[in-house]
Amino acid sequence: MLIVADENIPLLDSFFGDIGEVRRVSGRLLTAGEVRDADILLVRSVTRVNRELLENSRVRFVGTTTIGTDHVDLDWLKQKGIRFSAAPGCNANSVAEYVLSVLSLYAEKRGLSDWSQLSVGIVGVGNVGGELVRKLERLGFDVRLCDPPRADRDEEGQEFVSLEDAMKCDVVTLHTPLTRESSHPTFHMIGDQELNSLGASQLLINTGRGEVIDSSALLARLNQANPPTVVLDVWEHEPRIHPELVDQVWLATPHIAGYSLEGKVQGTEMIYQALSQFLGLPVRKKAGQFLPEPALSKISFTSSAEEEDAIRIALRASYDPRRDDLRLRNVMSGSVEGRGAAFDRLRRDYPVRRECSSLKIQLKGTSKSLQDSFRAIGFKLKI
Repeated sequence: MLIVADENIPLLDSFFGDIGEVRRVSGRLLTAGEVRDADILLVRSVTRVNRELLENSRVRFVGTTTIGTDHVDLDWLKQKGIRFSAAPGCNANSVAEYVLSVLSLYAEKRGLSDWSQLSVGIVGVGNVGGELVRKLERLGFDVRLCDPPRADRDEEGQEFVSLEDAMKCDVVTLHTPLTRESSHPTFHMIGDQELNSLGASQLLINTGRGEVIDSSALLARLNQANPPTVVLDVWEHEPRIHPELVDQVWLATPHIAGYSLEGKVQGTEMIYQALSQFLGLPVRKKAGQFLPEPALSKISFTSSAEEEDAIRIALRASYDPRRDDLRLRNVMSGSVEGRGAAFDRLRRDYPVRRECSSLKIQLKGTSKSLQDSFRAIGFKLKI
């Protein structure tokens, strides 16, 4: 059995090596010829999986180790009887921690002594948005939820606001899928009108899909008076992103918000489980058995630690988005093709990033409030 897989999927041999021969390929450059003799195809979000790629191949199972599926022609796969599986929620915690690190930096930029003074509008309350809601509410933030499809279903226990109301918050963070033909399409959902409603005292974050924001409208807004502060991890026209837009936003990262090692390995595990079920094989492997020891394993705080300072130090020790921002800016020179190749290399060669759960926080005589905050973020505590 031949398994053709994106080279950026971690632990391919560990999970799939005893199921079949694993052939690594470039996900961005994958051709129909490379997949024609494959039985199994494993991809990430950069590969367009459709008739053009798979017609006349012998592929009978496609797995994407990502939460999104807009890169896959699901109708065509179903029509051809090809089993498909995704990994919903695999990197939800990774993206939520990215947003928390950005919020910590932004609160410091604003000179706030308490980051929970920021109101946060979360647009899209699926796996990622829902995880972020849970963390922020436990941390004491005022959170407003915007999710029109869920609001239409009138779900009990959830109160949703309009996009217009969500855009009034201090922070607006986008976590929607990319849809074009649904009852609530998200393609260019954030356009001229929405961007003009944002002012200099607001922060806009996009870690969902680049096309949710009209990038031309965003660039125009950033060149006008009193623009909002903007953080982009996802971009229109990836990997050939607009260098002027990179210059204008506050933080620019190369679509890596969900790139924690834990998130990526969980995605691999979820597809391994789905493939094993499809093939009728026992599930014997778990992601935890393959995770290495983290480079940084413990931080200690004493009773002298200020709560906000301690949270900032621990969050940034775990992940600081400014490092990824610098890496992206450093490669934004040269030709369009050169920039696109550099963008992909940043993702392919991304350094190991561990989640907060890999870092043990030792607390000596600290307040219960600080302990609760660390638990809400996801750190392990030793008291």
